[in-house]
Amino acid sequence: MRSERTSGPSGTEAVGASLAAGLEPGDAVLVSGELGSGKTTLVRGACRALGVEGPIVSPTFTIGRRYAGRVPVAHLDLFRLEGLGPEEPGLLDDYLTPDAVAFVEWPAALEAELPAETRALMRVEIRHLGGDEREIVIEESRP
Repeated sequence: MRSERTSGPSGTEAVGASLAAGLEPGDAVLVSGELGSGKTTLVRGACRALGVEGPIVSPTFTIGRRYAGRVPVAHLDLFRLEGLGPEEPGLLDDYLTPDAVAFVEWPAALEAELPAETRALMRVEIRHLGGDEREIVIEESRP
């Protein structure tokens, strides 16, 4: 586990970019933190490092977006979901695929049901320290 501090959005994007350097298709990054802590900012930095061009916005109202980069990128925001119960089978199948790197904001609804084919997992927690200051805690687990 490691921790980094940032003092603004560009620093948070830079941490995202550094995380992306070690990611491969099939990897999942679970990003948690309170509202406004910078989850999408971190994902934006990672997506840019993975070659994604164009706008990268939070998919809160659409659940997920896919982007084309050097590898496909899936960006999910599960804020509105309490869980992935039987009424929503396959809801995330188009996003959590072995050919894409997946970033999941608000992952609590998903963690117990993460697909078995997920190659590696990184957990990132962004803590708001006041103003533009953030602490980003990164925990990585590889098979």
